[in-house]
Amino acid sequence: MKVVILAGGFGTRLSEETALTPKPMVQIGGAPILWHIMKSYASFGFREFVVALGYKGEVIKNYFLHYGELAGDLTVDLDRNVVTQTRRPHEDWVVHLVDTGLNTLTGGRLRRLAPLLGGETFMLTYGDGVSDVDPNDVLALHRGTNALATVTAVRPPARFGGIQFDGDRVTGFAEKRQTDEGWINGGFMVMEPAVMNYLSSDKDVLEVDLLERLAADGGLVAYRHEKFWQCMDTVRDRHTLEQMWDSGQAPWKRWDR
Repeated sequence: MKVVILAGGFGTRLSEETALTPKPMVQIGGAPILWHIMKSYASFGFREFVVALGYKGEVIKNYFLHYGELAGDLTVDLDRNVVTQTRRPHEDWVVHLVDTGLNTLTGGRLRRLAPLLGGETFMLTYGDGVSDVDPNDVLALHRGTNALATVTAVRPPARFGGIQFDGDRVTGFAEKRQTDEGWINGGFMVMEPAVMNYLSSDKDVLEVDLLERLAADGGLVAYRHEKFWQCMDTVRDRHTLEQMWDSGQAPWKRWDR
């Protein structure tokens, strides 16, 4: 089953990092967040990826073109001008890198991938979020319904605490818990090929032109994931993920190497 990853946006809310590199290539622990997403899917048995490129897509292409050299070990004999690769990365992935247009919106990017996806069920996620969700569980729920699409519903990380007053005196102060937040679409979706019937142009937005219309038609279900999920919208988010990785307690990491 192919896994579509939307990796073409401008990443404007992370502009400090994305002036020179696309958002999915911003690094966590020395590797792009795109790599972390793909490693996670691969750890659950999904190893064929379709990456929808747009903004600075050449950076992502170059990364995979030279992945063997960048992720492996090399011995360079400067005198003889000979390079020997002494260790190759062990990923057994198939990665399709597809230019879906610089200004194409999310639904339009998916629409452009239709010929490559064929008539098969596929997975879809964003190129800026990680989770410990098992895609097989999402797939199992999806297959138990007649829905055209299933999203993974998550609770966004809490950002602000609450203060209660009696006049000017503070009577209560507490950090807001993640469980106080509502449910949002966290990506990690499963879709049937018929969803393409909802998309008609490059200007289509995945969440509006597809998911909202599917929900109105009764064709959308959600897998509720209560555990870890974190997007990388801001520099603060990136630092949060970096700290988790450096601590050795990154919840999304299921692989040994």
